[in-house]
Amino acid sequence: MSAHVKIRERLDDGEIAEVLGLVEAATEADGVRPLNEHVMLHLNYGGDPQARSLLLHSGDALAGYAHVDPTDEVEGPSVELVIHPAHRRQGHGTRLLRAVLELTDGRSRLWAHGDHAGAGALAAAFGFERVRSLWQMRRSLSAPLDPFALPDGTRLRTFVPGQDEEAWLKVNAAAFAHHPEQGAWTMDDLLRREQEPWFDPEGFFLADRDGKLAGFHWTKIHGSSEHGHEPLGEVYVVGIDPGQQGTGLGKALTLAGLSHLRSRGLAQAMLYVDEANTAAIRLYESLGFARWDVDVMYAVA
Repeated sequence: MSAHVKIRERLDDGEIAEVLGLVEAATEADGVRPLNEHVMLHLNYGGDPQARSLLLHSGDALAGYAHVDPTDEVEGPSVELVIHPAHRRQGHGTRLLRAVLELTDGRSRLWAHGDHAGAGALAAAFGFERVRSLWQMRRSLSAPLDPFALPDGTRLRTFVPGQDEEAWLKVNAAAFAHHPEQGAWTMDDLLRREQEPWFDPEGFFLADRDGKLAGFHWTKIHGSSEHGHEPLGEVYVVGIDPGQQGTGLGKALTLAGLSHLRSRGLAQAMLYVDEANTAAIRLYESLGFARWDVDVMYAVA
């Protein structure tokens, strides 16, 4: 059966439903969602007008999907690609990746969630090498949690929608100045997440010092329908103003958020951290986290 690829700037409702169905099938088969949160939000709300969706059909069936996001002009677009489990091992991954590379003039960085062997083999066949790893770490919330102590003069409160957005964006940009996926968030990115069913300002902690925002810990609770298991807490984003580094604020905020997740009756908490961020990994290991899974980025060396 012949396969063909369509390139879209914006998907219509029917195409979005098809892609979401493919994502659910792949998640069920692989045990990990093939698209990250940013791409899922793009599907549901639209996003960067420069982003592109590639739909690979085998006959009338949607066999594959790729999202091309112009995240970094220097390193090249970020790409997430998934083939429906019923259409794998038929050359569709090769066909879809070739179309992506034609669209991007060969400048692409490929994310593989869960570090699956099939993704690694496809990347290697096109001359891509592993260049980055993102760890998922987890810890039991039944295990003891240390009490947290904020630095002197620091006050802990929760996020107030409609009031704290500008200050949060400023600290987030400073804290993640060298992390384009997080540090480049816009007001639209933040407001879009405030519209999500999981958003809860009571789990979004801010630390104020001398009348200014010094740091934050935004927690998230994943529902059972998303993971196929019991609800799971997440250390979603922890950010510290660069001027507050070394004060112990990051550890205190992390513990405050974990205490909140435990108070909601959750059994486990997770987080994502770049493998190269050894200081953060040491902190999280000291708090009882251990590596659970890994996402891998591939690029042409």
